[in-house]
Amino acid sequence: MIESKNHLLLAQLAEGLPICSHPYATIGEKIGLSESQVIERLRYLQKKGTIKRLGIIVKHATLGYRANAMIVWRIPEAEIDIVAQKMLKFSFVTLCYQRPMLPEWSYNLYCMIHGKNKVTVENQLAQLIKQCDLSAVEKQILFSSRCFKQRGAVYTANSSFNEK
Repeated sequence: MIESKNHLLLAQLAEGLPICSHPYATIGEKIGLSESQVIERLRYLQKKGTIKRLGIIVKHATLGYRANAMIVWRIPEAEIDIVAQKMLKFSFVTLCYQRPMLPEWSYNLYCMIHGKNKVTVENQLAQLIKQCDLSAVEKQILFSSRCFKQRGAVYTANSSFNEK
């Protein structure tokens, strides 16, 4: 019973949260749970690691953001956390995360800047470089050339749950 409700909950999450004042209550109505039960199950599934995080997907182009740049950096390993924390203080940095360096791709810190136009993004990047003292750091600026389908995680019937 608990496992089937969790599958139903995860299926509802995969469709996205309804746009309303109480999305968890709306989801709960669809699967036979109260709003507080939905929230309690989400906390449980996060605590046990079934759900790593909940976030939103913004369709930038719909909002008029036409210039989207992923900036990849080669940051000394000992400085990654400090640099990332500095970057995340800027409202225009929408993502910032670390990936391992590869022999064919020697960048380890990635940040995303979305802007209405390329000049705005370039100016924001210049501000980021100056205020974070990154002028000597090797980087590449990768502007998006097209939009892909954006969606959240999809959970299948094969997902396993060890319930309490």
